[in-house]
Amino acid sequence: MARTAYSDLMKSIQSGQFVYTGELEPVKTTSLHEVLEGAKVLKGHVVAVNVTDNPTAFAYMNALVPSYMIQKEVGLEAVYQMTVRDRNRLALISDVLAAGALGIKNILALAGDHVTVGDNPQAKPVFDLDSATFVYMLRKMVDEGVDLNGNRIHEPPKFNVGIAANPNADPLEPEILKIERKVKLGADFVQTQAVYDVESAKRFMDAMSYLDIPVLIGLAPFKSLGMMEWMVKYVPGIVVTEQIQTRLKQAKEKGGKEAVYRENIEIFGDLIRDLRASTKAAGIHIMAIGFEWIVPKIIERSGVPPNIA
Repeated sequence: MARTAYSDLMKSIQSGQFVYTGELEPVKTTSLHEVLEGAKVLKGHVVAVNVTDNPTAFAYMNALVPSYMIQKEVGLEAVYQMTVRDRNRLALISDVLAAGALGIKNILALAGDHVTVGDNPQAKPVFDLDSATFVYMLRKMVDEGVDLNGNRIHEPPKFNVGIAANPNADPLEPEILKIERKVKLGADFVQTQAVYDVESAKRFMDAMSYLDIPVLIGLAPFKSLGMMEWMVKYVPGIVVTEQIQTRLKQAKEKGGKEAVYRENIEIFGDLIRDLRASTKAAGIHIMAIGFEWIVPKIIERSGVPPNIA
């Protein structure tokens, strides 16, 4: 049974639209200029934009302020990412209440990459809750107006709860079981890590079809060959096919940076088209950090236009 849709994202999904979401990354700065400019580029092409929370355990600006400012200044809905790696339940509750006060309508509940892969590897991870218990806490706050300990919340927040998933997991069954647990606890939608071939996405979608939850398949184009090599080496759960790696390397050799961009547009535009035709995905989550301008071009290439009012 479909849960209440509080956000434009969930309303679009429940209406049967094929949706796009984007992603922005506040970095180690006090300036919101680049994040807001990126949001302006994405507006009109995505229904909502994720704001990352210390991605790959790098210590960046708290995601709550950019989420609020994107909604306030740009008029684009945010998906506020929150990890349990960095907060105990007191801090999680505090930030969730603050998000509700600021009009945030989507929270993506994440475990978070381990601190040892980040830029402050001496940090102590928290993990007072796991990501599934965080989903449970969010549902209690939204649906029952209480925290995990049953304490009453005055004017509880109202938002939709998303979770992440890794279609590249091998074996896949444990990943599906983790998703199943979170679905039973009340997750509203899934956004996946990046996939780079249709067959992996189809295998994942078939395996979790019984869970009856909308899935946005993640795609992450590459700003450079260096970025691709870094992601392949350091980002957990990323599997880039040899074919894509070869195509991008050959493009760089033949035409430099601009040729790499053109090849990205072809590769990921075609992937969207094929995913739309061969899976029951509710949409696509495009992660083009730092070169948001490519997102409209990829969508145009796909032939699957956004349906945004």
